[in-house]
Amino acid sequence: MTTRTGIYPGTFDPITMGHVDIIKRAVKIVDHLIIAVAVDTAKTPIFSLNERSLMVRQDVDNILSKSESSKVEVVGFEGLLVNFASDHKAGLIIRGLRAVSDFEYEFQMAGMNAKLNHDVQTVFLPASEHTHFIASRFVKEISRLGGDVDGLVSKNVESELKNYFGGKKN
Repeated sequence: MTTRTGIYPGTFDPITMGHVDIIKRAVKIVDHLIIAVAVDTAKTPIFSLNERSLMVRQDVDNILSKSESSKVEVVGFEGLLVNFASDHKAGLIIRGLRAVSDFEYEFQMAGMNAKLNHDVQTVFLPASEHTHFIASRFVKEISRLGGDVDGLVSKNVESELKNYFGGKKN
C-alpha cells in the first residue's frame, strides 16, 4: 500500500489557530503530513526557523490526538516547494484559503507548481468560518500593541509573543 504524503507549507510566524484548523483537517486526508516551515521567504519573520518549528510541533502535539500527531512531521525547508515535495515523495501540497484574494495568488502558484512538476497536486482547504479572519501579521501587530490574542493562537504561542514583544517599545 502506498502512503499518501501531503505537505502543508508556510512561514508560520507564528502558527495561528487558522493554521491549526487546516492541519486538523489535512491530517484526515493524508497518511503522512509534512508541515514545511519556510526558511527563505519574502516575509521578515520575527521568530527563527527553529523557534517557529518548535511552536508548530508543540501546537501539533497539544491539539491533535496522539495518533494524528504521530502522522505529522515538522521540517524546515528552503528552495522550490515542488523539489521539496519530490524529495519527500509527497504528491499533495495543501493550502488554506481565507479570501478571494488568497485564491487568486494560490491558483497561480498551483498552476506554476503543476508546470514545474505535474506529479504534485495542490489541494485547497477553505478556512473555517471561525478562523477565516486570522492572519499571522494581524496577530503580531495586535500582540506588539499590547492587545489580547487569546483564541487567535495557542497559549504557548501567546506566551512566545509576549516574551518577544515584552521588552520592545511599541
